[in-house]
Amino acid sequence: MVDLAYQIMQERTQPIDFYELWSIICEKKQFTEEEIDENESNFYTNITLDGRMITTGENRWDLRVRHKFEDVHIDMNDIYSEEEASDEDDQDDSVIEDKYSDD
Repeated sequence: MVDLAYQIMQERTQPIDFYELWSIICEKKQFTEEEIDENESNFYTNITLDGRMITTGENRWDLRVRHKFEDVHIDMNDIYSEEEASDEDDQDDSVIEDKYSDD
């Protein structure tokens, strides 16, 4: 399915919506309704892990080679910094709640 998605994207010049891509794949593979339901999440996971394709936002997908590294690279330090800040905010809220719940 991922190789087929890659071929479909090569034929296009613009990013494609995931559901449109999935619909084309299901049609070409002649999936039954049951196979469509069973394979959708697996396909999404596989294109996410495949290094040839990237999400361009709003659930649209394109070939990585069409984009500059700076535009598609995710700095993991930024992600961890955001998660740590969120965790700290959550802890601060619980301290405040504990302080007022003892009254």
